[in-house]
Amino acid sequence: MTELRPETRTVHLPQPPLNGSRPIAVPLYQTSGFAFDDPAVFADGMNRPDGAFVYGRLSNPTVRALEEAVAGLEGGAGAVATGSGMGAINSVLLCLLQPGDHLIAQKAIYGGTAAMINDLVARFGIEVTYVPEDDPEALRAAVRPSTKLVYLETIANPVTQVADLPGMCAAAREAGLVSVVDNTFASPVLCRPIEHGADVVVHSTTKYLSGHADVLGGIAVFAGDELYRKVWKYATYLGATADPFAAWLTLRGIQTLPLRMERHCANARELATRLDAHPAVSAVHWPGLPSHPSYALAGKLLPDFGGVFSFDLVGGRAAGERFMSSVRVALLAPSLGGVETLILHPATTSHKSLTAEELARHGIGEGTVRVAVGIEHVEDLWADFAQALS
Repeated sequence: MTELRPETRTVHLPQPPLNGSRPIAVPLYQTSGFAFDDPAVFADGMNRPDGAFVYGRLSNPTVRALEEAVAGLEGGAGAVATGSGMGAINSVLLCLLQPGDHLIAQKAIYGGTAAMINDLVARFGIEVTYVPEDDPEALRAAVRPSTKLVYLETIANPVTQVADLPGMCAAAREAGLVSVVDNTFASPVLCRPIEHGADVVVHSTTKYLSGHADVLGGIAVFAGDELYRKVWKYATYLGATADPFAAWLTLRGIQTLPLRMERHCANARELATRLDAHPAVSAVHWPGLPSHPSYALAGKLLPDFGGVFSFDLVGGRAAGERFMSSVRVALLAPSLGGVETLILHPATTSHKSLTAEELARHGIGEGTVRVAVGIEHVEDLWADFAQALS
């Protein structure tokens, strides 16, 4: 189905073959394992991700349908579904990095990822250099003989800097490095990093891919088969495997992904534009605004600018706390990508593990509020924000 667009691919998902027919919806295979008549087939299935279904930690038809669906959307050779987004990130980092290796990461990344990198530094002697997400020359200058991997985010959490994926991935490839891109904020509808040279793409499928705040999941998609098989083997040993019911729910969500992303982005545009003009707001961080430092790059890389933005209020943290305790339609809650609009305070939630210096490096202030825009009517959302601001 390589000729089909994402809007069509998300509807027509891969299906396991039956005897002369196929189900319209992907079935849920809620079983821990499978029985065999042939010992050789049994043994073969234990050793590769595309063999016979053997044991739930290794493979499952519903989970494989999800892996094939997302690999197809991202243009990858294969995918490994995991129990959470951090499960996907950790499977990749722990598999590909050894004690003493050097990692290059962009300055602004998700707090959970930053905490994991700090743990790798403390426990395994991994060294890390942070560079701007849009500066390939800084990446080239940071490369050492021990450098193994470059870590990027298509749209960074929560100040929404956009990475120069073509330039950064090209610089990584020149140096023989593996480039890993977290594409959660963009989804495959807005960006497919493999098309820009990425080797690995990770998602928290909890977010836009499932889209309904009822799933925990993650996935790593690989441009090449060799890396795919290597990480699959490690992830099965790590025990990061996705649950089939979560995979089944995620497949349901993927079918409406393009429609939801269109509404998320449209609502975000309207809210960000109005907040940018509001006297109580000192700054709005959304790459679709001309004032955002990534505006020009985002316009070249993305067809739209995502459903998450953050803003700073005049009055700092106290004003932010008043705003968050005053909303009535939006929910004060973690995560993003569901149909509901969610807000949070990054400094004390998603990025709570960072020091004051690290928060500043990420562009996060004490009064920064992150908004994950849902699909409600935008005028209801704006009325809620306006009353909270007043």
